[in-house]
Amino acid sequence: MGVYVLGIDIGTQGVKGALFTETGDCVSVHGEPSKLLYPEQGAITEDPEYQYQSVLRIIAACVEQAQLGDRDEIAALAVDGQMAGILGVGRDGHAVTPYDSWLDTRCGPYLEQMRTTAEQLVLERAGTAPSLNHGPKKLWWKHEHPEVYKDIAAFVTPGSYAAARLCGLKGDEAFIDKTYLHFSGFSDTRNGVWDREICDLFDMDIDKQGKIVDSTKIVGHVTKEAAAQCGLKAGIPVAAGCGDTVASFLSSGAVEQGLCVDVAGTASVFACTQKEFLPDVKSGILGCCASVMPDLWYSYAYINGGGMNPEWFVKITEKGEGKNRFKEMDQRASEIPDSLSLPLFVPHMAGRVMPGRPDLKGSFAGLSWEHGTTELYWSILEAVALEYGLYKQAAQTLQPDLSIREIRITGGGEVSKLWNTMKSGVLQTPVARIKQNQGAPLGTAMIAAVSCGLADSFPKLAGQWISTGEPVSCEAGRYDFFAKRLERYEALVKAMEGYHSRYPFRN
Repeated sequence: MGVYVLGIDIGTQGVKGALFTETGDCVSVHGEPSKLLYPEQGAITEDPEYQYQSVLRIIAACVEQAQLGDRDEIAALAVDGQMAGILGVGRDGHAVTPYDSWLDTRCGPYLEQMRTTAEQLVLERAGTAPSLNHGPKKLWWKHEHPEVYKDIAAFVTPGSYAAARLCGLKGDEAFIDKTYLHFSGFSDTRNGVWDREICDLFDMDIDKQGKIVDSTKIVGHVTKEAAAQCGLKAGIPVAAGCGDTVASFLSSGAVEQGLCVDVAGTASVFACTQKEFLPDVKSGILGCCASVMPDLWYSYAYINGGGMNPEWFVKITEKGEGKNRFKEMDQRASEIPDSLSLPLFVPHMAGRVMPGRPDLKGSFAGLSWEHGTTELYWSILEAVALEYGLYKQAAQTLQPDLSIREIRITGGGEVSKLWNTMKSGVLQTPVARIKQNQGAPLGTAMIAAVSCGLADSFPKLAGQWISTGEPVSCEAGRYDFFAKRLERYEALVKAMEGYHSRYPFRN
């Protein structure tokens, strides 16, 4: 008899699931692309029903691929999802709004309202300064669509919505787990509760925020209806799950201080692991996020669509897509010698998220006729590493004794040795890839395993399930070059922020 756990990840580019044995071996994996919708200027949404049906299809495919026998058992499952977007559910537990993606910028005016009214208070209490996340999005629904807002029983995230649907939960049972709270705008994240003072300040209904639960809490069991659709047995426990970024942190083994994580996916995410809740009151760059472990926190920030930038550039310049295109560009860019005359790139094509500056957009600087597509591609990769350098500086300001021994990398960008070397050079730390990494579904399956008692702790489970490969280290002799590039990049971002403040990027 085999015992298994299932992890499902509702990401921006696609939904993916993976089935694991109790020893961490992946026995099946399946995914399908997401369907992003663009109904109007600045709007990026998804259909929650389509997301849920994707989850059902992926579960069915994973179960079928694994060819489980009658005596095999799926002990539990969990779902993670995109973190900074939200949707509203009605009293029956079904969606009454589209999923308002974290890429959607329509809430920009309400972001400015939150920033001007209570930026410091939100940062101190929630753990992240107001940005293109839950708070402004909830206010947008309240003020722009009051007729829809009144029908919302609770705001939830895609992961918690899919889990609730699997269990047949109603609107008054809707939940959000603690790893999302820093994006909520209305929470006391340190204590894991909704903050009445902030809710009252913006006339936000506290009873529409949903129940706050731990990631490992069993929120329900798979219903007969859901089981019939996805090939599971009814009654399988469903854990609350977590945010997709936190699931990626888990899958990288970031369960103790001193380990940092680079999630090289659609969003380029850099995180430091720590023992304290430390809001970034000094720079406002970093968010402070709860881990699935009660005594652990992550200080992190990300580039909205940072992983999409090289894809965009290769597509428009190489007239094609695919891994070979990136390999060719990487190879050519790897041959470029270090030079301070190389162009710089601001990677915030969809607006800067942390801190929230939606009008700050992407740009190249320092171009000359000697630069071609290879140099521009090089600068696009380097920009993510340089932005990470700003994140590390912010973390060290909060924690002067911060010690980073290794950066664990996960996501599609992990295959680029050039990119990893740049990150190692800017951060002056080795970068290690995870062996046999299934990404966020692995971290979510770890939550399922702990929730049902297959493992008694995440550190123990990480030690059994996760191992790293040979680290990539930049030559120490190049550290000074990257330090000078970081100084110039920081000045460029400040200058461009001033430019867009004066000349907002709006139609």
